[in-house]
Amino acid sequence: MKVVLSIAGSDPSGGAGIQADLKTFSAFGVYGLSVITSLTVQNTRGIRDIIDLPPDFLRKQLNTIYQDFTIDAVKIGMLRTKTCVEVVSRLLATKRQKNIVLDPALRASTGKELLEEQGIELMKRKLVPLARIVTPNLTEASILSGMEVRDLPSMNEAAQRIKKLGAKSVLIKGGHLQKSATDLFYEGRDFIQFKAKKIKGEFHGTGCTLSSAIAAGLAKGWGMKKAVREAKQYLTKAIENGFDLGKGQRLLNHDVVKS
Repeated sequence: MKVVLSIAGSDPSGGAGIQADLKTFSAFGVYGLSVITSLTVQNTRGIRDIIDLPPDFLRKQLNTIYQDFTIDAVKIGMLRTKTCVEVVSRLLATKRQKNIVLDPALRASTGKELLEEQGIELMKRKLVPLARIVTPNLTEASILSGMEVRDLPSMNEAAQRIKKLGAKSVLIKGGHLQKSATDLFYEGRDFIQFKAKKIKGEFHGTGCTLSSAIAAGLAKGWGMKKAVREAKQYLTKAIENGFDLGKGQRLLNHDVVKS
């Protein structure tokens, strides 16, 4: 069985972060591991508070996992601090880890900052170049590229800028576009659009789910385009069959597709 590691924050509501990643890994038939960077106080209405785990404890988690498993892919989510970015990037570089999917959790949908400014700059220098694919949403793409990203033409330009930071490929998520949920994929030559119909409502954990689905596909040996396409289809069905349990954003249905 293929093994995928998620390095991210914990969401007690189960809709995003480590919890969403593990559900997605299971749906794709890979074995999921998790290293937690932060503990959050959140529900479907948003994040209330965050406690970051000490860097040495984070390092111990990573070393212990790598001592026991051969890891086929890694999904990286919320890192929070410059020190956290340093610990993760150094270890992954030392291990020469392949199939790294970086989902740069820089800012919550409520506007709360999730990674300090110094951490963003270090991520651009040290972590982005290790990634086989970087999967920012429009806000995150704006921060990484240094330009406003709000439509497909600006997504094209931003993807090129992020690619120049050293990533092997870029997928800018267009779930917040006004008229469609079109994601833009770029690996240095052509721009490829992965389209889906716009579904009304706000959903919890979509970015986490998409990136972890891509990581699962890469772990299984799929090519990048197939991994992105299958992940997009999985996310769309999970959204279409989403449900209300909390009082805020809707939750994804991770059980609708088994790969």
